[in-house]
Amino acid sequence: MIEKVRINQQIRASELRVVDEKEGNLGVLTLAEALRRAQESGLDLIEISPNASPPVAKIMDYGRFQYVAQKKEKESRAKSHITETKTMQIKIGTSERDLDLKAKKSSEWLRDGHRVKLNLFLPGRTKYMDQKFLRERMDRILRLISEEYKVAEAPQKSLKGLTVVIERAGGKKKEEPRTPVVEKKSPEKT
Repeated sequence: MIEKVRINQQIRASELRVVDEKEGNLGVLTLAEALRRAQESGLDLIEISPNASPPVAKIMDYGRFQYVAQKKEKESRAKSHITETKTMQIKIGTSERDLDLKAKKSSEWLRDGHRVKLNLFLPGRTKYMDQKFLRERMDRILRLISEEYKVAEAPQKSLKGLTVVIERAGGKKKEEPRTPVVEKKSPEKT
């Protein structure tokens, strides 16, 4: 959001350091002199830095000033990326096909720069299964993820089961094994 700036008669300071787009720094002028120069050129006097001593004002078109400020704000918002922690739940009996789909979705999230929290959900008595077996189940989906990742939080027991948090490693994505393409030649007719 663009903060309210003072223009022309709204400016309260008696002396201003004035900057012009064409002539550059005009030096320290009185408010009346700065307003006169702005009116002569058909532009506005805009207080750029009110906290400076003396305050800095610029002679330019106020509409153009607003346009430039909005453009800068839009660019800064586009550059900022909010990282979320996405959650994916897996059960012990999840089929290979479903694991592939969940791994594909997790890879997309990693590619977008998000962290992924994988929960191995353990209902009832499965919570008391061998830890080695449970970690193997967790590794099963981690092997299917196609993006390069690093483990942000090691696998640990949670209330609902086993949880691991992964995030993008920052490198290139894993090379998938490629099958060689063999061209079939049709038998020549004689």
